[in-house]
Order: sequence, then structure tokens, then C-alpha cells
Amino acid sequence: MENDSLESLQTFLEDSIFLLPEDQEKIKQSLFGTSEIHVDKGTLEVEKSVDLSARTAEKSNLPEEVQSVPVLDPIQVRGNFTKGILVIHEESNLNSEVMDMLVKMLNACGHSMTEVGLLAAESLENRSMEEFQALNAHVVLKFGRVQHPINQLPIHPYEIHTEGETEYLFADALISISEDKTLKRQLWGALQLLFNLSTGSK
Repeated sequence: MENDSLESLQTFLEDSIFLLPEDQEKIKQSLFGTSEIHVDKGTLEVEKSVDLSARTAEKSNLPEEVQSVPVLDPIQVRGNFTKGILVIHEESNLNSEVMDMLVKMLNACGHSMTEVGLLAAESLENRSMEEFQALNAHVVLKFGRVQHPINQLPIHPYEIHTEGETEYLFADALISISEDKTLKRQLWGALQLLFNLSTGSK
């Protein structure tokens, strides 16, 4: 009789069969694997929470990674620098005599000091070419020695060199030029060509 189906048993049983709630739960579990489903759901819930916590940790780590990268301040230029004319000088400070010579030469070229930016060579040390280019200088006048990748440009002293949209002129240190008439004439001739002035002597 154990092997008979429920349909065949109905012919022998006249009364209805009732199941207790505990028995109903056991039958459901055996038929549908309810306990396994609960375990799977629990596992999914754990996996989801782990995944979300991992993503949250990744997001929280991003600002720390960004902050860990050292950010240098932009290169500071003295002066208004309104026309993008940058004067890089070897000396830490320019004395009054050298400043006077520089002002007169720039004025003779049709530019005032408000259009110029001054930058001591020491301010360029340990700075990249990208940082230098970020200054967006249109004309660069380099006087004297500078420890910077700018020296790698193929520029001969007192000759104009164009690199992209920037024109370069390299010369001796300003203090040396102020004390040497020959260097003064050489610089003036180069400045005339740079600023498209007549070649007449000043």
C-alpha cells in the first residue's frame, strides 16, 4: 500500500485528511527546497552587501589617491604680464641699473613693463616643461643661465627661435649685458628683429 498513489487511496478512505501546520511546512520544504532558497537568498544578500561595501571603499579611496598626488602651485610671475612677454633672468634680483636698461629697451620696442612678466631663474628649478608652457607666454626672453628643460630647445644666443606659438630669444645675463656695449648692441639688434622694428640703430 505504501506504493499506491493518493488517488487509489481515496477509494479506501471516506473521511478527509487534514495536515497539521508543522507537517505542511515540512512537506513544502521537501517539495520546494524552501530552506535552500532561504540559504541562497541569504548568500545573495551577503554577496550584495560585500559588493556594495567594496564599491563604497573604492569610492572613498579615490579622493585619498588624488590627495596623495603632490600638487605644485603654478609658477609665479612678477608683473602684470598682460601681453605674454616673459623675461627670465639669471639674477635673483635685478638692481636699479639693470632694471633701467631693461625698461628702456622694452620701451624702445614699443612695450611697457605692465605688459611684461619677470621670472627669476631659481623659480624654474625642478619645474617641468609642461608647467612652464602653462604660463602661455608668447615671447620668452631668457637672460643668463637657467636650470630648466627650456635649455634643450635648439636655440642659439641672440637668434630668434619659434616653437609653436611662442618666440624665444636667449642672451647673456642682464648684468653682463649692462656692462658690455657690444652685448647691448647685439641684444638690441635681436630685439628689433623679434618685435619687427626697423633695423636702424638706436
